[in-house]
Amino acid sequence: MSLPPSTPLPRRRVLGLAALGAPLALAAWPRRTTAQASAATQAGRTPAMTSWALKTPSRTGIHDVAPASDHGVWFTAQRSGHLGWFDPRTGQTELIALGSGSSPHGVVQGTDKAAWITDGGQQAIVRVSWPDRQVRLFRLPEGTSHANLNTGAFDGDGDFWFTGQSGYVGRVAVRTGQVTVQESPRGRGPYGICATPQGEVWWCSLAGSFIARIDRRSGQSAIVEPPTPRQGARRVWSDSAGRIWVSEWNSGQLSVFDPRVRAGGAAAWRQWKLPGDSPRCYAVWVDERDKVWASDFGANSVVRFDPATEKFESWVFPRDGASIRQILGRPGEVWLPESGTEHISVIRTA
Repeated sequence: MSLPPSTPLPRRRVLGLAALGAPLALAAWPRRTTAQASAATQAGRTPAMTSWALKTPSRTGIHDVAPASDHGVWFTAQRSGHLGWFDPRTGQTELIALGSGSSPHGVVQGTDKAAWITDGGQQAIVRVSWPDRQVRLFRLPEGTSHANLNTGAFDGDGDFWFTGQSGYVGRVAVRTGQVTVQESPRGRGPYGICATPQGEVWWCSLAGSFIARIDRRSGQSAIVEPPTPRQGARRVWSDSAGRIWVSEWNSGQLSVFDPRVRAGGAAAWRQWKLPGDSPRCYAVWVDERDKVWASDFGANSVVRFDPATEKFESWVFPRDGASIRQILGRPGEVWLPESGTEHISVIRTA
């Protein structure tokens, strides 16, 4: 691709639901005080979690992760201003400087195998080519106020869409390098963003408590209202059928919207409360088997939800305050950045 010149655990508990949306009566969630895997995990009946402390000179502020185009894993080092690359074979970490004032948030792999990063500190989208590690900046248009850049996703045409929590949704036209930004409906709040298998782009508003679909031609967003008021939609992800899964920060729910339901409204939605007394659902990701993964700050855990059986499984982190802000993976691997502990973890499901 040619680009234009640019600015240089854990114990598992399983809970079943009797019916879609049925309320749960739950006891307090137990915490493991040791990193030792359970006997079931060691016997291979439960996917195991493996963790590494990041071997860096100082705190990175690890935030989001993305499987790299080789065997490694990228992560954004929000505090130090780097793209991190972690090698699970050796446990070693490499840091690539992104520029003066950098404060990266989201990272995803592009169709060009490069790392694409939303960098709020530099008010720019950053591309790091791989494996040659060349850094290029695509700055927001002059006159754009501080966008507080958040996360990004590639649409079906290969263009990169991104959110700015101050109230912006934008696009990098990858073939030309042109960056366009539009004010989001209802102002501040745009946070998570994803693309469906059909190439459509959806995002959610944490402050506005809604999800929205982008018209890729005009750049305008059409709002879809979840049935739970003020739920705090934080992240979104699509399954293989194009259903949009939502992590609800304020309500502690995992919800899903099906655009194919013609009746629309509440009929197109389902919701489940995460296990525990006070769940705080932050990240959401759907794996290759259409199992839904979410992080819970309230229980210091990550959960897997099976839509077919309506059951949750939960892995509690052995370190307090793991604070998983993003989940991404590849077939058989679920990668988890522990922003609160400076660890990186993986659950291998295959």
